[in-house]
Amino acid sequence: MFEPFKDNYIWNLQVNLALVCGGNHGEVDVACRPIIEAAAAGGDAGTAKLFDSWIAVADQVCKNAEADEAEGYLLSAGTKYGRAFGYYLSAERMQSRDYAPRWAAYDKGLALYKKYVECSGLHVDFIDIPYEGSSYPAIFVHDGSGEPRPALVSCNGLDSMKEQVMMAGHGIENLRRGINTLLIDQPGTGEALRKRGLPAVYDTERWATPAWEYLASRSDVIANKIGMFGLSLGGYYAPRAAANEPRFALCAVMGANHVWGERQKQRLEKDGENPVPHYWDHVMWVWGKDNMEDFMAYMPNVTLDGQIEKLKMPFLVTHGAGDRQIPLHNAHRSYDQAVNSSKRHLRIFDEADFEIEHCGADNGTVMRDYIADWCAQTFAEIE
Repeated sequence: MFEPFKDNYIWNLQVNLALVCGGNHGEVDVACRPIIEAAAAGGDAGTAKLFDSWIAVADQVCKNAEADEAEGYLLSAGTKYGRAFGYYLSAERMQSRDYAPRWAAYDKGLALYKKYVECSGLHVDFIDIPYEGSSYPAIFVHDGSGEPRPALVSCNGLDSMKEQVMMAGHGIENLRRGINTLLIDQPGTGEALRKRGLPAVYDTERWATPAWEYLASRSDVIANKIGMFGLSLGGYYAPRAAANEPRFALCAVMGANHVWGERQKQRLEKDGENPVPHYWDHVMWVWGKDNMEDFMAYMPNVTLDGQIEKLKMPFLVTHGAGDRQIPLHNAHRSYDQAVNSSKRHLRIFDEADFEIEHCGADNGTVMRDYIADWCAQTFAEIE
């Protein structure tokens, strides 16, 4: 993994995710250089300085995009809007929920994502999925032809957002293989958490079933070819959902997460790296808990033990051999328990793949493309 900050995994992860999501190395370098000294204080300290540095770059890239748009150079403007919104969301993701400037950055990022879509000529529908008296937001990526295709529901991890997953290439690479994608901000993530106050739930079929039903209602989706995909904590969310919603045709994960609840006890003991600063505040916010006692009391629910065995559809587990956040044994545990899957496969990515970190953060293409290939091949085998 590219590591501009010595001994600061969390900040280095942020840099790599920004690059994976379409960031430019020159712009990222300008954002990082002023905060080298601040990074030495650790993952939590100095995040306001990190925010200011990244926002300054995002502001300038946005101005450059606006200049292109004024000249009528829409494709060039779209490319820059895409990078700018990525920088805004990347900076926002690193802040405590009590840090007021993050909210303006988040709103700016969402607005620029729509500018990116508009200027780039992409076929993206902005959707609300009904959910228990409320709804959560999603984006549907398709080719505009109306031709019925297989489709994937793509859920986030602990701290990712649908726009970032899209910018990391998942929607486009799926589409190149004939698959539409519904990228969701499920409860506990993105807009669902930030704008609608919807916390995460352990029984993820509660929000996954409405996503399946939405896709099945579309004329450009083949109803018996709807799959479930998740990355990072989505390595728990997606299999749990598919295990309890048998209408999903397949399930694939980018990074296993079999016993995430148990992992929280280990994190209390400083075992492994955290994905974001202000970690405990963030996870309590995600799960809608006011204190650590309630949060930890809920965590035994967050396990795939007793769930994976319910999976009967094809199941793909991928994991990085050098994942510093989630131990590799999670991948073996999910695969080993999927005894009723009609087609189970485990793929560990190592040094030869140039992608060994958590969810491929050190490369961003190899694991993603492998999953897209496997899903396309598996959909083709379904009559």
